[in-house]
Amino acid sequence: MEFSLAGEILSSFELHHFYRPLETIEHPQPQTAIKRAKMTLKDHLHLRSSVSHHPDDDKDKEKEKEDESTARKLFRRLKSGGKSDDESDNESPKLRSDSEAEVVIELPPAADFHVHLRDGSMMETVTPTIENGGVNLVYVMPNLVPPLTDPAAAIAYMSRLQPLSPSTTFLPTLYLHPSITPATIATAASMGIVGVKSYPRGLTTNSDSGVLSYEQFYPVFQAMSDHDIVLNLHGECPSTPSEDVAGIEDEDITILNAESKFLPTLLSIHKAFPKLRIVLEHCTTAAAVEAVRSCGPTVAGTITAHHLFLTIDNWADDPFCFCKPVAKLPADRAALLAAATSGDTKFFLGTDSAPHPKPAKQGRSGKTVAGVFTQPYAVQLVAEAFDKVGKADKETLEGFCCKFGRDFYKVKEKGIENGQDKRRIVLMRGLGEKVVKEVGGGEGAVVPFRAGEGVWSLKWIE
Repeated sequence: MEFSLAGEILSSFELHHFYRPLETIEHPQPQTAIKRAKMTLKDHLHLRSSVSHHPDDDKDKEKEKEDESTARKLFRRLKSGGKSDDESDNESPKLRSDSEAEVVIELPPAADFHVHLRDGSMMETVTPTIENGGVNLVYVMPNLVPPLTDPAAAIAYMSRLQPLSPSTTFLPTLYLHPSITPATIATAASMGIVGVKSYPRGLTTNSDSGVLSYEQFYPVFQAMSDHDIVLNLHGECPSTPSEDVAGIEDEDITILNAESKFLPTLLSIHKAFPKLRIVLEHCTTAAAVEAVRSCGPTVAGTITAHHLFLTIDNWADDPFCFCKPVAKLPADRAALLAAATSGDTKFFLGTDSAPHPKPAKQGRSGKTVAGVFTQPYAVQLVAEAFDKVGKADKETLEGFCCKFGRDFYKVKEKGIENGQDKRRIVLMRGLGEKVVKEVGGGEGAVVPFRAGEGVWSLKWIE
């Protein structure tokens, strides 16, 4: 299999060695993954740690040096927008050295509490880009086909992801579905499942098995509260049918007000289950920010990187800016930026990075699919957005990108992270880096958010 970065073909071997840490890592064999499907999350994390530090990693120093050289070369190529070393300097301006950066900010690795990594070939394309965005912990969405409604299947999915980004911690979730019962929640808790994601039926990608009525899940919510499992809400109501509206209580729901129409549901669930930890995912309106703030400490909200940039005008004529929930008014964008930079622990990073093949985003086979791909530049984009309002400082970025989400999800308390990853990330402004034009190749190529535009640079240090 081959992948393309900005029109250049890279082998799958090269791409893996670009994104992985600069060390030799032995991947688990397929039979290991099969065994892991019946394990708990802690078993999975322990096995990952054992795999990532295999004693055979040091047996071939010359090969390690070769791999390191390959990784650094590819790193330079990505930073320059994917241009190869032999292309003309006139086509791709040289990057400045790190010492010439206008701003330098050092942070601990970020955590992204809302990612879509898909399955199959798309999974293999996008999962290795996690670390390029400065992230070493991801909260993975369950809307595969079929959706992940079984705890063992969710753990098995983590085992498929792990070899593609060996130093990343993957947190599993379940898809809220009628087949999930209080007994399922008890099993999920015993296996280390972190949360359950709710999708309104038919509203977004792979949501055909989603929710029509929340009251039927109240026994499940009580079990989640009892077992301290998080409820993740895609906070929108389905749009009013375009034809027959008989029997519809509210006949004025569209993608523009679907989030605000959902907020009473958030408040009612919180009132019924005050101890249940709830996350209103990908907030897009000032009203959503205020709703989260009006709730107790068990309710939080994620904010994406792309919603810190976009308004209606952007996605109205650009399919690569179209997502759900859609970006709203400039005043709403300002409210999101204010919340994200406020230091309020209720708000933290969840990129909702959602890759789709380029033809699907262009609507070649029907409707334009919803989703914006930001994974390779997650923290860099946040830094750029914060910089526009004078808030690109260490304290503000560390809270939003690295700390608040981990605290809400009790990552340390639950033993999910053990502190073994001592690396840091360094953000740098003004080095001339540009977002690559594509990740992947052929019909499966994915176009990143703000492709071809300038972006902050990021590197990992020990």
